[in-house]
Amino acid sequence: MQRIAAFAACLVLLFLSSNNTYAASKSKPIESKVVIELSTTVATPGATVTLNGKGFGPYKSTAFNRVIINGLSALVQRWEPELIEVKVPFKATSGFIEVMIGKKKVLAGLLTIVMPQIEDMTPTEAERGATIQITGRHFGLSAGARDPNTMFGVNDVIVGGVVVRPRRWKDDAIELEVPANATSGEVVVRLASSDPLPDGSCCAPVEYVKSNAVPLKLMPSIRVDPVSGPVGTKVVLFGQGFGQSKERMDDGVLIAGKPATIAQWNDDVIVVHVPLDAESGPLVLRRQGQERVLTQFTVHVPHITTLSPSSAPIGTLLRISGEHFGFYSESGATPYNFMDFNTGQNRVEIGGVPAVIYRWNDDRIDVWVPFSAKSGKVVIYRSATRPNLGGLCCAERGAMAIEAGDFTLVTPTVDAYDPKSAGLDATVTIKGSGFGTFLKTAEHADLRLNQKAYKRRSDIEINEPEAGTTVLSNVSRTEVLFNGAAALVQSWTDQEIVVKVPHRNLYGIGKKGDFFDDLATGPLVVRRGSWDLLPDGTCCSPKKWLTVEAGQFTIEAKGLPDDGYWTNNRPDASTSQ
Repeated sequence: MQRIAAFAACLVLLFLSSNNTYAASKSKPIESKVVIELSTTVATPGATVTLNGKGFGPYKSTAFNRVIINGLSALVQRWEPELIEVKVPFKATSGFIEVMIGKKKVLAGLLTIVMPQIEDMTPTEAERGATIQITGRHFGLSAGARDPNTMFGVNDVIVGGVVVRPRRWKDDAIELEVPANATSGEVVVRLASSDPLPDGSCCAPVEYVKSNAVPLKLMPSIRVDPVSGPVGTKVVLFGQGFGQSKERMDDGVLIAGKPATIAQWNDDVIVVHVPLDAESGPLVLRRQGQERVLTQFTVHVPHITTLSPSSAPIGTLLRISGEHFGFYSESGATPYNFMDFNTGQNRVEIGGVPAVIYRWNDDRIDVWVPFSAKSGKVVIYRSATRPNLGGLCCAERGAMAIEAGDFTLVTPTVDAYDPKSAGLDATVTIKGSGFGTFLKTAEHADLRLNQKAYKRRSDIEINEPEAGTTVLSNVSRTEVLFNGAAALVQSWTDQEIVVKVPHRNLYGIGKKGDFFDDLATGPLVVRRGSWDLLPDGTCCSPKKWLTVEAGQFTIEAKGLPDDGYWTNNRPDASTSQ
């Protein structure tokens, strides 16, 4: 090797000596006086090389001004008296660079041609959209659509047959994103080169120098939703190629190394539930003996911030605020909670009695205080399971209990009311305690109400809630009744209720087979309604009432319409207009 290097050095000295001798023999001194400095002595095909010197003279034509790299004409991009820029030809090999100015030849130096080389790529298995890091040598220093030399071709990377413009490009490192239309295959770095035409003008079709190929395996993209939640959370994996069913005993989904409970396994979707003993950690899909980390899953612990109100009568809407409660109906096997609406053992108990769920969100739970509620702890139960061997359901079914606070059940009490008798539309004030709040909402929690609304009503209720055949006409669950007829509520607080005397008692109320025309005197009652859950946990029992009687009230025949209206209902008939 030393002999070969010495021999090559002798050839270089011999060439330089002969060139200087040749230059000295000419009449013009430019050949002997020009000293050229190369921007680089190592370059790839298609790279730009800059020659700095003096005496290059003005550019005249492609035939007069040329640059030769080891016998091949290079494409001249810029020619000034002291600077020349050329593109390294596609087929160039290592050798000398010569500047031709007419018939004059000036040696610029020795240029070594190198090829791009990929040394490492991470990862070698990835999803579409993932970021790939390529390290190696001789990738060049520029690439992409912003390259000012775009007209001569753009350096790029081929990923599985698809051209990719990388996000970052350095001579020894490339960073790119795997495109959505790429397939498993080879990754190759390509350097573009555009050579001059035979007459030296621009340009021949772009050609590419390719690096060595590195294999890349693309895996189907898998979307995990959600990536956090408390125990019992339904986690869905959307993707492809899972298989029509769970084929092997060790196939499954792991959260921090513990198997999740598998509810459904299809080729394009897997549904699992976060188990009772889950901890935060990587969510891993294990299939056919191979494991794939999909994401980091965070197991939250429900936290209570407020419970309001802390004391109230039945039928009150109790609000529990906090975070990480999960969602109400996510215990089923379908990918979407509303499809099967399986609530599992999710529930709220007040003094050990299940409450009627009105709203259950991740940060807020609202429940109606049931008819049978008792004073005591308000507890949220979050349904979850522990899987059998192999991840199938279930070795254990249970619920995580979270205490929300203490609740005191209040019984309404009437202390006084005034007046004891009055005419139509007169104001009556009822004082006491524990009346709670006035409910302005309809029966949202009674899931059957919308069905009853479209059924024909063959009867109405006159203070007979216990009658099994009676169609319930009471919609409000907070009301004041004058001998069975509801009054218009003017205001309602926990200590005072103000109502107007209704009209119906004096006009009469009809019922199938009966008509009541004298209801002026009767009990004045305040009542609140609520339900209980059925024994199977579904909603709900018939509405039940807590009734408090204030005393007897007489509706006087005052405030009635002027009966003259009925005898002369057209006052304009007696005029000539």
